This record gives sequence, C-alpha cells and structure tokens, in this order.
Amino acid sequence: MRLLIVGSLDGHITAAGKIALSRGAKVAHVHDVEQAMAALRNGQGADLIMFDVNLDIGQMIDSLKRERINIPVVACGIGTSAEIAVRAIKAGAKEYIPLPPDAELIAAVLAAVTEESAAFIFNDASMRATIKLADQVAPSDASILITGESGTGKEVMARYIHTHSKRASKAFISVNCAAIPENLLESELFGHEKGAFTGAIARRIGKFEEANGGTLLLDEISEMHPRLQAKLLRAIQERVIDRVGGSQPVKVDIRLIATSNRDMQEEVAKGTFREDLYFRLNVMSLELPPLRERPGDIAMLAEHFAKKYAAANGVAFSGISPEVQDMLRAHEWRGNVRELENTMHRAVLLTHGPVIGPEAILLTGGRGLPVGAAQVPTPTDSIVAKAAAVAAAGTVGLVGRTVAAVERDLIIDTLSHCLGNRTHAANILGISIRTLRNKLKQYSEEGVAVPAAHGDSEQASY
Repeated sequence: MRLLIVGSLDGHITAAGKIALSRGAKVAHVHDVEQAMAALRNGQGADLIMFDVNLDIGQMIDSLKRERINIPVVACGIGTSAEIAVRAIKAGAKEYIPLPPDAELIAAVLAAVTEESAAFIFNDASMRATIKLADQVAPSDASILITGESGTGKEVMARYIHTHSKRASKAFISVNCAAIPENLLESELFGHEKGAFTGAIARRIGKFEEANGGTLLLDEISEMHPRLQAKLLRAIQERVIDRVGGSQPVKVDIRLIATSNRDMQEEVAKGTFREDLYFRLNVMSLELPPLRERPGDIAMLAEHFAKKYAAANGVAFSGISPEVQDMLRAHEWRGNVRELENTMHRAVLLTHGPVIGPEAILLTGGRGLPVGAAQVPTPTDSIVAKAAAVAAAGTVGLVGRTVAAVERDLIIDTLSHCLGNRTHAANILGISIRTLRNKLKQYSEEGVAVPAAHGDSEQASY
C-alpha cells in the first residue's frame, strides 16, 4: 500500500513511517496540507494519509472532498489525549494513533486499510475453475472484462489479477464509474489543466496517469456515458490520453481491467455501450458465479466473516451451529458475498454466546423482509409487522395515485432502506446509477426530501 505522511511531530510521525515501511508499505513524506494536495494532484497517489494533529486536519479533509479525492485520513498525536482524538475524528479522521508509535498498532491500521485484499476465500469447484483461468491470464497485459452480479467480488478478482501480474509492484488504481457524475468522470479519468472548468484550481493528474506502469480498474464500466466511451476507446487503442483543457497528448502504460454487473452483449444490442469498445475490453472475459451457484464456499466465507467481526467487536467466537449452517446453505443470497458478510456481521452483534445460533440470524426474504425476525425479539419486529400489513393490503393503497408518484415513493423508500447508498439502491431497483441520479435531482428540485448520499463515493450534487 501507499502511505502519505503529513507533518513531523518532532520526528515521531517519521518513526511511524519507518515502521510502515518495514511492513511493506511505500511511504512518502510532506510537511503541510498544500504539499500533500500538490503531491496527490500530480499523481503520486496514496491509500492512506497519516496526519499530524498539530496541523489543520479539517483543511486536509475539506481539500480532499473539494477535489473528490477519496483517501482515508488517520490522525497522529503525541500521547493519548481523549480530547485531541475526539476533535480529530469529528474533523473527519478515520482513526487516531498515539505517538510514539507502537509497531503492532501501526501494523493493525495498515491491515485495516488493506483489508479488501487480493486473497480469494473459496472451496467450491466453480470458483476453483475461475481462479485457474485468472492465474493463466494474469501474467499477460491483455485487457480483462470481469462480469457477475453485484456482491460477487469483481473488484477483489481485479486485485487478485494485479497481484499475480508482472505489474504487481506498481500501482493498482480503481475508479467506480457508477458513483461519479458524468460531468466529473472525464476529469477523474484523464485529469485536467488549471482553469479547464469552474473549480479547476490547479492541474490534476487523472487516474490513467496515476496508474502509469500499473493496473487501472474501471468498475461498473457499463454505466459510463457513450460520449465518454469514445474518448476511452482512443486511450485504450493508442495508449494516449488528453487532459481536460490540455493541448498536448500524454502517453500512458497501463493494464486495463473493467467490471460490470450487466449483460454487456445486451447493452451493446441496446446501443448503450459501444460495440468497438466492448471488443477492446473483452480480450479476456471472466464471469464470477453468484454465491447460490457456489454452495461449497458459504460455510467457509461465513466463518471468515464471523471471525473478522467478532475480533473487531471484542466478541468471543468459537463456531457456527449446524442449524445456522443449514439456514445459510438454503438461502438464495441475492446480494451474494456482500449480503453474507452483512448477515454474519449482524449475527456477531446479536449472538448471546460464542456459538452463533439461529436466533442471531436475520436473513432477507423474497420480499425484502427479515425472515428470521420472528425468532428473536428485536426492534425489527414492528417493522416486519408493518410491512406485513402493507403487503396484506394489496394494491388498495395505490388506487387513485399516478405512476410517477408511486415510482417516486418506491425510489425514496429504497434509498432510505439503503441508508442513502446510491449504488446499492440502483442495483435493488434494477436501474442505472445515472437514471437514479437524474430522478433524485428531479425530486429535489420539486421540493421532495432526498436522503443524503452515504456509504459510497458519490456525493449529492443537488
């Protein structure tokens, strides 16, 4: 991982950097916020920022948000002052590390940041076949298209391919095409020159240049607007990009991986995705099977997530009961591995002992209701009862309402259910993130309260 240290703290923060370096991180050091932002704009990149609390951490967080740079910031200060730690976290820091640094604490922070590793946990034959194919194509520089339902682990597969390629020592850069508005995505990918548009206060290197020598992942590429697809096609064909507002082409050397949860051939047939770009990306195709088609992985993944969240919450864990194993194997897992992870996280929080039993399992049923809720008295009981009453009422409550009004309420309710996460809501609704964004903008302009963006990299612009 890439670590950017900002500040000095009498040399203690540098000592933390040396520990990180010994643990395999690539470390860079600057003295203030301006230097940090300059380094990030120029394509140096970072996976984590360690920040001296004697500097203005609020300025650092605001600068990152203003320029849409999504990097976690960890505050560092001498001693264990609760007041300093609280102030830093309220300002936007993800964590506070007391100095002088403890080697194991630094290692734990690095491990937390790199938790989404390139290691696949699998046992099922269908996934073994997919991994075998990935191992065969990883050493090449061929573009790869990874498809599969949401939550199957497409980004983890992309990281796996990168770490098994000849570019493993170089940067792995990921861009979520679904989470960035169309008018900002071009700048995010190709960079811009100072003054290229309102808000372009300085030249900024795009993800193509930041990934130079390494791997660039274009996540959910099927959500990219056709106009931008044409510019992307040129970049792939000629390995040359043009910054927004720039006059000179820039050569890049990258390995491109793209992912999509849609049927790409169907998108091409509909005219929403360029056929020539599809063939450029699809030199090699990997399709990740949904969790329901890899039952041999469910028990292994469930135990992995249970151990992970038990450790994170200081809860004793010694196993999963056979009854729970049966429940997990019988479930349909529409949300795939992501849904299983959330289920085991809840189970760890609800369990009354070291062995996770049926009373701690809340599964999402076919109508989106927790099917295990009746087994354990929790606050969700009232929600289930209310939902059941609504279902029993059939369509009576819809008579007399316009289709647009019903659609609006469905979208807003789904977004609230997803705690404001636009990407998850769009997946549940079966629409593109672009369509969802346009609908929400319309509702906001009509005076409808729209849940704030949360849980994904998109920030509300309305």
